Amino acid sequence: MIKKQIITIAGGGSTYTPGIIQAVLNNANRLPLSEIRLYDIDPQRNEDMYLIIQYMLKKEGFTDVMISSTEDPKTAFTGCDFIFSQIRVGGMKMREKDEKIPLNHGLVGQETCGLGGFAYGMRSMGGLLEIVGYVQKYAPEAWILNYTNPESIVSEAVRKQYPKAKMINACDMTISIEETIAVNYGYDRKNWIPTYYGLNHFGWYTSIYDKKLKKDVMPEIIEKLTTKEMKVAEFNEGDKTWQEAFNMMSVITRNFPQNIPNNYLEYYLYSDMVVEKADKNYTRANMVMNGREKNTKEMAEKIRSGVTEDILNFNFGEHGQYIVDMATSLLNDERQRFMLIVPNQGAIPNLRSDAVVEVPAYIGAAGVEPISLREPINDFHKGLMEAQVAAEKLLVDAYFEGSYQKALQAFTLNQTVPNARVAKKVLDEMIEANKEYWPELV
Repeated sequence: MIKKQIITIAGGGSTYTPGIIQAVLNNANRLPLSEIRLYDIDPQRNEDMYLIIQYMLKKEGFTDVMISSTEDPKTAFTGCDFIFSQIRVGGMKMREKDEKIPLNHGLVGQETCGLGGFAYGMRSMGGLLEIVGYVQKYAPEAWILNYTNPESIVSEAVRKQYPKAKMINACDMTISIEETIAVNYGYDRKNWIPTYYGLNHFGWYTSIYDKKLKKDVMPEIIEKLTTKEMKVAEFNEGDKTWQEAFNMMSVITRNFPQNIPNNYLEYYLYSDMVVEKADKNYTRANMVMNGREKNTKEMAEKIRSGVTEDILNFNFGEHGQYIVDMATSLLNDERQRFMLIVPNQGAIPNLRSDAVVEVPAYIGAAGVEPISLREPINDFHKGLMEAQVAAEKLLVDAYFEGSYQKALQAFTLNQTVPNARVAKKVLDEMIEANKEYWPELV
């Protein structure tokens, strides 16, 4: 019989927490639960989420599961089995600056891509390294399942400082892409064995084998992507930015029809189009603050005021299920296949071995086993990836060395940036905006 698990959610106040908890509850036979701990440095957000999760547990009949919220790392991590990490250092206020500062210079303003992603990365490295340090101290045998962005950058930083940490880095974007394609074009994603390579938010599908149809369905999906409009799946309905992203995915596929792209590639391949349609004064951060964040706050307030009818209003999507599947695969040695962010070490044979890449991998009781590609990747993808890898490594070095010069090199090399002059202007503004979060760069 499997021991009941203690799960700590780092970044417990996140609006994604209910989706994760719902997935945990839905999979209680595979991931039996004794306790949920919400850890967050923002006590108000954590208290709001505590009320919501407590309400969910009662509604679902899990009255024997303990729930707590804390700002104390010792209380949060001591004796826990899994840490689900989804921290956002600086919160939505800093995300807004990540997006608006580059846009004011005519560059892509996005939370994980471009210079906004690099600014976020400089904050996230410190926050996640702190979490990993606490886990090494209070629960060294626990697994950290990390959703904290930007994934390639933070995983490189953790590998540098804590090379033996038991941490798995994953992004649910590939699952979201696959689910959206399947829903639109009449497939069942559960029958798929996809092959994909790249960096986080920067990659391509090379095949999607359908076990039921007994063939690679990627060629026919490419044909559909280039000729039929694709609508966002239910979990992204009502969000026009996601519809625009999938529209751009069709543009990328029409121009480069050999592969299905990750739609985040629009920020690198079509940065001018992205900037042209962006609103400098009302970015994605504002949409989230006025949407998901406000909605969560209102739910917590209803619980406080004693409302008894069903108040939960979430569209969970695949985010929570993906991280729970990773936990159950570890716990039960299920050897499920995921897209994971791992050290390359030959998985992509003609890419530098110390790159942090996103490729298919199995998870079992012993951890992660990446699947190596059979053939080298093409020069177009390799060139794009090599430049991005170099820029990300320079940024990580800048963080650890406190090097302004390496930060400037990283910002200049980022593929959303046309020249060093504008790279320096944005870097200097980001340094001023992030005084509270970045290490001093000299």
